[in-house]
Amino acid sequence: MSTNFFKDNTDLQYYFQRGVDWEPLVRLTELDFKLPDGHRSMAEAMEFYEEVLTMFGEFVAREVEPRSEAMDREKPTLVDGEVKAGKAWDEVFEQIRELGLHGLPVPREFGGMNAPVLLYFMNAELLGRGDVSAMTHKSFHAGIALALLVYSFYEGTTDFDLDKLQITSSRFEEAVREIAAGDAWGCMDITEPDAGSDMAMLRTRGEQDKDGNWFVTGNKIFITSGHGKWHIVIARTEDDLSLGLDGLSLFLVKAYEDNADGTRTRYANIVRVEEKLGHNGSATCAIEFDRSPAHLIARRGEGFKLMLLLMNNARVGVGFECIGLMERSLRMARAYAQERRSMGKTIDRHEMIAQYLEDMELDIVATRALTVHAGYHEEMAQKIDMYGRSLIASGRSIPSLGLNTIEDIERTTARHKWESRRMTPLLKYYGAECAVANAQRCIQIHGGVGYTKDYGAEKLLRDAMVLPIYEGTSQIQSLMAMKDNMMRILKNPQAFLSAMAQLRWRSVSAPDALERRTAHVRYKAHQALQILLQRTATDKFKEIKHLPMTKWKDAFVQMDPKRDFSFAMLHAERLTRILVDATVAELLFDQQQRHPERRSLLERWLERVEPRVRMNMDEIQNSGERLLRDLNGQQDAEAAE
Repeated sequence: MSTNFFKDNTDLQYYFQRGVDWEPLVRLTELDFKLPDGHRSMAEAMEFYEEVLTMFGEFVAREVEPRSEAMDREKPTLVDGEVKAGKAWDEVFEQIRELGLHGLPVPREFGGMNAPVLLYFMNAELLGRGDVSAMTHKSFHAGIALALLVYSFYEGTTDFDLDKLQITSSRFEEAVREIAAGDAWGCMDITEPDAGSDMAMLRTRGEQDKDGNWFVTGNKIFITSGHGKWHIVIARTEDDLSLGLDGLSLFLVKAYEDNADGTRTRYANIVRVEEKLGHNGSATCAIEFDRSPAHLIARRGEGFKLMLLLMNNARVGVGFECIGLMERSLRMARAYAQERRSMGKTIDRHEMIAQYLEDMELDIVATRALTVHAGYHEEMAQKIDMYGRSLIASGRSIPSLGLNTIEDIERTTARHKWESRRMTPLLKYYGAECAVANAQRCIQIHGGVGYTKDYGAEKLLRDAMVLPIYEGTSQIQSLMAMKDNMMRILKNPQAFLSAMAQLRWRSVSAPDALERRTAHVRYKAHQALQILLQRTATDKFKEIKHLPMTKWKDAFVQMDPKRDFSFAMLHAERLTRILVDATVAELLFDQQQRHPERRSLLERWLERVEPRVRMNMDEIQNSGERLLRDLNGQQDAEAAE
């Protein structure tokens, strides 16, 4: 059994030591090493970060994983309106609090360590390997604190002393400080009984009285760590339902106040704690707000936009959670297979089991490549936007990063935001689906004992089953990936065609065979997008051909994905799988150019995905017509009634 989950993980160590371009991120985080009480060099910062990962890797191996079964068994309960956790759970989180790790990425001014969020996510992966329910809960500490700081920067209610390079005050300072100290945590409240993925159906109301005070009324369900003190709540503030998502606003609600006499005054009530298939250590709550005092975040009507920022980070966090669970599945399966003998040899030497184990390893490599890339670019975008604008507005710059003007900030931020946006649905889709598949493989490799509770393999499958559901289902991620890519092409079709031609040329002329194969996989992804766009355009033309030709261009440019992309929506998951395969191939190709030892991973990945891409392309080209005809027939019949 491993005694350190960081030291035994060569792929994670690769990213920490060489795979991540840490210097720009650390320079942003430490503002060119000029922060008071901050690190004074890259070497000093990286030494500290490695100490944190090493220490936490040992802590999870020694203290968390051994308690995983107990945390699963000792489910949280609702007692007199408050959630009571199990003994093992309380022991783990008291130790994490004592280590001071809840505030790892929080600015030092508020009691944190000001480490990069990416380091926090790497710690989250380690914790996810120990127990994913513990990792899920911990993510609602620093994650909520950082979101509140970002919101405060956005609305201009955080004061930053440009001479001292310090945050002097922030609107949400009380919450941030409590979370960093481990004295409280937060949660995000989105889902309602009649509104899951369709946020336009939300009914919880945000209302303002004549004195300007805001109150929230309504019910939220499936709230992870919903017994926390600080709730970021999305609610409807506009009566005009035609506004849809633009009628939503975001609020911070303090759910309770602890009084000096030891009692607690509640402003939001916990209705129940859900009985779940997995993640049993983590409390998932239903919350009732009844004119709960609330603080509007930014401006009314911006709730959906602000919530997306929080959800994007949450989805990156789920990616690391998936990796942690997959690591445990692989290691549990491999350890059993290396000991279990059948037909004269250990079963890890049987061809099909060996293939299972290799596929499980490649799934981890792929998900980590996507997730680290997304997490890096998301953090770079947010920090450049927050700190860069403040510095340049005061006549300063960050010359080491080439950020000297507002135009530099906007251009660089846009690039990082797109990298994060295109990666996030891919990592959430692939990581979640692979976590389920790998947990199932782990059970299969264990055979009959895997179906019992003796080894813990069945717990991994129970814990994995929610990953394709929460923080946006796999299907929602596929629709996001399809829509973003197709709308981007429609904005600049010439650039898409030029890129497609270049990929085609590289796929036949590049001197390196792996570059040719990588370019060919990406070319097939472009080809899939082209097929979906051509079919969409054909269907749209049938709809608008009666219009004057002068109006055709506007009709195509203003296409509505919800109405006009039915063929593409049908094949969105197939497209997403192709995009994942191509994107991972490109990331691994870039890595092996810098670090040749990664070349074998790219070879194995291409060997695996080339036939898979061909299969998904064949299904896109040759399936779906009957189902679409049936659906259209049903719609026509309903319209005629």
